[in-house]
Amino acid sequence: MLNKQLLNVKDLYVDVEDKEILHGVDLSIGEGETHVLMGPNGTGKSTLGYAIMGNPRYTVKSGEIWFKGKDITAKSVDERAKDGIFLSFQNPLEIPGVTLSSFIRNALEQKTGKRIKLWDFKKDLEKTMAILQMDPSYAERDLNVGFSGGEKKKAEILQLLMLKPSLAILDETDSGLDVDAVRTVSAGIEEYQKTCKGSLIVITHSTKILEALHVDYTHVMVEGRIIKTGGASLVQEINENGFGSYESSSEAE
Repeated sequence: MLNKQLLNVKDLYVDVEDKEILHGVDLSIGEGETHVLMGPNGTGKSTLGYAIMGNPRYTVKSGEIWFKGKDITAKSVDERAKDGIFLSFQNPLEIPGVTLSSFIRNALEQKTGKRIKLWDFKKDLEKTMAILQMDPSYAERDLNVGFSGGEKKKAEILQLLMLKPSLAILDETDSGLDVDAVRTVSAGIEEYQKTCKGSLIVITHSTKILEALHVDYTHVMVEGRIIKTGGASLVQEINENGFGSYESSSEAE
């Protein structure tokens, strides 16, 4: 039985600073599905994530983005976040003067449109931090200020688990992490799959983060186009053979 469609990207062309990066991308994601997006550096994987999130720096020249049956191509980042789209960053921003706890609580209230009782929120936050083996004191530290690379990535997965988006785009979440941190972050993503039952787009070069996850589809992007789609076995194929054969086939076209 096919899952109900959640996201539909149709023939998407995207410019960044007047340079075309995406050249007609099509991507459909069903509810609860996990999709992996792989490809060489500079091929447009992150651009696709930012375009789906609505970052104004990424200009949609043509094509459409549909989410939950509605055309969101012209919607703002805030509107998309409220609709249930979440994007993690390769390099999470530091926000002095705003604690991790207050940032997440405010984001939750923006998403739900309701005030959240502080006691209930703190209890839920503490429980979720324990899943990620995060020191509870980080909740009252300024967001990402003085955090190690691993703690920044854990803080993003914490936001993911607290906000429970319908679609999470994880952009190189495993970048720069040691083996233990990758394992912890993977456990958090696995928890999202189990408890939130949301959909995932995992953009990655490494496959370590995928080992604990159920992967439904794998896409290979080369030169701004998705040139091959397969199942979880495609990840292993890429591990063994690299991207060389895909790059040469793309050039042949």
